Amino acid sequence: MSDTPTPAASQAAFLDLLHTQRVWDVDLPAFDAAGAPPAPLPLFHAWFTEAVTAGQAEPHTMTLATVDAQGLPDVRTLMLHDADERGWHFATHATSAKGRQLAARPYAALGFYWPAQGRQVRVRGPVTACSRAESSADLHARSTGALASALVGRQSEVLGSTDALDRASDAAWRRAREEPDSEVASWTRYVVEPREVEFFQGDARRRHVRLRYRREGGDGAWERELLWP
Repeated sequence: MSDTPTPAASQAAFLDLLHTQRVWDVDLPAFDAAGAPPAPLPLFHAWFTEAVTAGQAEPHTMTLATVDAQGLPDVRTLMLHDADERGWHFATHATSAKGRQLAARPYAALGFYWPAQGRQVRVRGPVTACSRAESSADLHARSTGALASALVGRQSEVLGSTDALDRASDAAWRRAREEPDSEVASWTRYVVEPREVEFFQGDARRRHVRLRYRREGGDGAWERELLWP
């Protein structure tokens, strides 16, 4: 008799495991939305600092959502490179799937999740490609490994074998060490210019606090509003 579980047994085991998972088994901070700053950036900086202090793993990772040529959503996780008065910054190859999608439909959404404090931040807005000089500076501010990865390129293309990746990666690492000023023409820094920024503070009794900033009109002023959880 085979020891391989049946599909029904595997599904039942998965659901049992899924249903035993819990969230926010920590003391969650309070969030007084009435005392929030008039613009979202200072609050994002404060929450990011608090996430780091709370020991949140990889707080600089975020989800980037774009739309493909068929109008269907696409999503992936990548790193935040900055958050300033211009917006939220990240970088990738312009020739990658997300780079092509942003060229066709330059609008995106970002999502941060910091479970150590039961917090989320969502950002939505148009996306602008930064200058060639800024993109180059972004590339060379990163580690040797990051430069090597960028030199490999071909992101999102079909890979024939892992051997091909090994050869390309080895060559890229050598070049990154020997020529740290190497340029990668497709490497592009992008900035999401926020039109909406939402801050979500979880609550163990499910009375979550959601504060949304919205910017309308050309004066740059932010409107704040609470949302039902």
